[in-house]
Amino acid sequence: MASDRLIVIGGVAAGLSAASRARRLNTNLEIRVYEKGPDISYSACGLPYFIAGSPREADALRVYSAEFFRTQRNIQVFTNHEAVQILPGRRRVTVVAQGSGPEDVHFTSLVLATGAEPARPAINGLDLTGVFHVNDLQAAIKLKHFLESEKPRRAAIIGGGYIGLEMAEAMTAAGLEVTLVDRSAALFEAVDEEIASLVEAELDGRGVRVCKGARAAGIFGDRTGRVRQMALEGAGEASLETDCVILATGVRPRAKLAEEAGIEIGVTGAIAVDEFMETSAASIYAAGDCAEARHLVSGRPAYVPLGTTANKQGRVAGENAAGGRARFAGIVGTAVTKVFNLEVARTGLSSEEARQAGFKIAAASVRAASRARYLGGKDILVRLIAERSTGRLLGGQMAGPEGVAKRIDVLATALHARLTVEQLGQLDLSYAPPFSAAWDPILIAAQEMQRELRR
Repeated sequence: MASDRLIVIGGVAAGLSAASRARRLNTNLEIRVYEKGPDISYSACGLPYFIAGSPREADALRVYSAEFFRTQRNIQVFTNHEAVQILPGRRRVTVVAQGSGPEDVHFTSLVLATGAEPARPAINGLDLTGVFHVNDLQAAIKLKHFLESEKPRRAAIIGGGYIGLEMAEAMTAAGLEVTLVDRSAALFEAVDEEIASLVEAELDGRGVRVCKGARAAGIFGDRTGRVRQMALEGAGEASLETDCVILATGVRPRAKLAEEAGIEIGVTGAIAVDEFMETSAASIYAAGDCAEARHLVSGRPAYVPLGTTANKQGRVAGENAAGGRARFAGIVGTAVTKVFNLEVARTGLSSEEARQAGFKIAAASVRAASRARYLGGKDILVRLIAERSTGRLLGGQMAGPEGVAKRIDVLATALHARLTVEQLGQLDLSYAPPFSAAWDPILIAAQEMQRELRR
């Protein structure tokens, strides 16, 4: 009789977290990880910084090798092996190795950690030399090589989300003239307009040209097939000259393999899972950028592809695939990024997201010093969103040159605890002049919000 076998499809954050957790719980379980690409266990979030030159070598982003997992954790990792079919009823996965034919592999339990893929715009010219995305390590290496060998002068970035903003800084650091094209009227839709305006001002101050409300209509090249121009719609001009195009138009879950196997796909387009990370098929779990998560503020399924969520979901999926009963509580959508010298963070629901979720909201914003001004403290803009009838905190956003990145975690904790704004304002937060003012910006924002709620 065949021994118990866990198969994990996907060898980055969620997949290897699942495999590692399963191994800790069950030392006798056979564990195989199939990754369709050549790389495993690397920091995808570090890719824009690699492009900018820190770190200088791609190997710095690699955490563990397949050999490490084989020798240190007794986990077999197969790179360049693509899973092309799942047969849930027969508990089999068809795997195709690069240069070989298909192989059917039996499993006792299965974790889908297939991640996300770039959402490519439906325009001509995506196959030209000089068009890149940066959603995986190999793509980032190709872009870095292009910058070093071709030495382009100008870059156009399509998309004003997290990756677009980080790549604007990275390409500027690489010495290029940068234009960022975003089809929405307000840049960086993850935050409210008041915060987004600070992001736009920072980009402008660093020489990045921003085209809002503009859509890339096509990319055109010269006789050698190299990018030379991008056509625009909705902008003040019909085209812009460029030597390089970065696609930062977001990602979508790689859920086709699951869908073709009859596994339920959720309302977000990602794989539907329960609190145990189990899919609609028994003993098949999903985790990471291919899976949904429950948003603890809205109570609805959400798709927020972040490395922190992927690692936690993978850990839960791996434990349960090995016979445990762990639960994944959910998310509040906490994220932080850096745009040149501006820290920008958010958690919970934005004003628009809260309205779409059915809340009647109140919002308040304050500017307050990150630390004592006599020690060089700079202003932080803090914005809170609350439910008007109850005062329950629904979300928060911050932007400023310092002190933002970890303060957002206070608001994230408050959301997990379902605190009201009044309770938020009573938190006993730390104080010393090098780190905060006597009244922390969060407490000042809570006071302002209470005044707003009384109106």
